[in-house]
Amino acid sequence: MARVGLTTERLVRAGVELADEVGFEQVTVSELARRFDVKVASLYSHVRNSSDLKTRIALFALEELADRAADAIAGRAGKDALVAFANVYRDYEREHPGRSAAARMRLDPETAAASAGVRHAQMTRAILRGYDLTEPDATHAVRLLGSVFHGYSSLESAGGFSHSAPGSEETWTRILDALDALLRNWPTAPTPDRKAEDTGPEQGR
Repeated sequence: MARVGLTTERLVRAGVELADEVGFEQVTVSELARRFDVKVASLYSHVRNSSDLKTRIALFALEELADRAADAIAGRAGKDALVAFANVYRDYEREHPGRSAAARMRLDPETAAASAGVRHAQMTRAILRGYDLTEPDATHAVRLLGSVFHGYSSLESAGGFSHSAPGSEETWTRILDALDALLRNWPTAPTPDRKAEDTGPEQGR
C-alpha cells in the first residue's frame, strides 16, 4: 500500500475525477482499484465501500461548489447576486457533470448537517434577503431556485435543448430575468375562505 502512496484524500480525488469521466453512478471501489492497479482490499482501509466512497465524493463536490458560489456572490446583491449564484451551478454542471451529480446525492441527516450543503442554503437565503421575503415564502423560494438551477443545468448537460431554437443561452437569461421578477413580486398566500371557516357544527342549529 505504501508503495503506491494510497491515502483517503488521494482516493477521493481520484474518485471525483472518475465521476466526471464515467458518471457518478458508475463510480465503485472496484473501478478505483483498477485505476490504481491494486487489489480492491487495498482500498478498504481508506473507504468502507462504494457507498462510502460516493458520500465522500459528494462532500467534496458540495465543498468545492460552495467555495465557488461564495467567491461569485461576494460583494453582490439583488439580481446581480442571483445571476452570479445561478451561473456557478450551471458552469459547474458543464465543467464537472459527475461532481454536479454527486452534489445532488441524498445524504443521511447527520452527514448533511455537517456538510457544505448548509453553506449553500445559507447563501441562497442571503441572496433572498435582498428580495424581502419572509417565512414560509423564503423556504418556498429556496426550493424553487434549487429546482431551477439544478433542473435546467442537468437537462442542458444531457443535450435537452440542443436541437431547437431559441438557444439555451437565451432561455437561461430569460429564466433568470423571470426569477428576479417573481422574487420581486412574490405572490401573497391566499387567505382562508371566511365563510368556510365560519361553517361549523353550531351553524346549522
